[in-house]
Amino acid sequence: MLNIHPTAIISPETTLGRDVEIGPYSITEGRVSVGDGCVIGPHVVIKGTTSIGNNCRIYQFASIGEIPQDLKFKGEETELIIGDGNIIREYVTINRGTQGGGGRTVIGKGNFLMSYVHIAHDCILGNYNILANVATLAGHITIEDFAIIGALSAIHQFARIGSYAFVSGMTGVSQDIPPFVKAAGNRSKLYGLNTIGLKRHDFTEESIMALKKAYRVVFRSKLRMSEAIEQIESDPIGEMPEVQKFLTFLKTTKRGICR
Repeated sequence: MLNIHPTAIISPETTLGRDVEIGPYSITEGRVSVGDGCVIGPHVVIKGTTSIGNNCRIYQFASIGEIPQDLKFKGEETELIIGDGNIIREYVTINRGTQGGGGRTVIGKGNFLMSYVHIAHDCILGNYNILANVATLAGHITIEDFAIIGALSAIHQFARIGSYAFVSGMTGVSQDIPPFVKAAGNRSKLYGLNTIGLKRHDFTEESIMALKKAYRVVFRSKLRMSEAIEQIESDPIGEMPEVQKFLTFLKTTKRGICR
């Protein structure tokens, strides 16, 4: 069963799953695929090549799958992939990828994108992230899982945000934010472990204490980063999966770590 308003314009190239609802004056253009149970509100524009998973809700005036805002883009075939269960609120804009950035923008599952969020070309979002109103992602950004990005924050291209990180509102992120930490400021600084968030996600007290110790060694000692990592790896806490994830993120940075 489909519930498509008569004023909606659906491209012949568009594929719709079961029980899809499309509101007044919404438009699909090009190779668009919409999964089962999706609800697309009024005045939404979706352009292809774009794939939307099952049970997504897209609110009015969102722009999904438009070409990237990149002067190097010359009409190459690129795509946007959106997973299951995402909530995309009013005026959200999500652009397709570029050939130079891997050719795809990817949104995982269960993300909540509040009003006016912008996700530029070649960004990769994991699962269950929350991006508050007017959070702005430049191109080539990676956000892992269960991160929270505060309202009016801006993230520099190629930066990474680790899992379970909390970025405060109106924060300017120019370097990588490790997993499990809090960041804030016009040029972001770290403010310790995201303890409340970790407890809400049922991290054990042992894991939280190990991460706190690792954080202190890396950011509050006078050791070089390489020395701090080596010290943690030689400690019993270095065997814990959460600490290993933390260290792997530090070792794989390209833009540098926010301090």
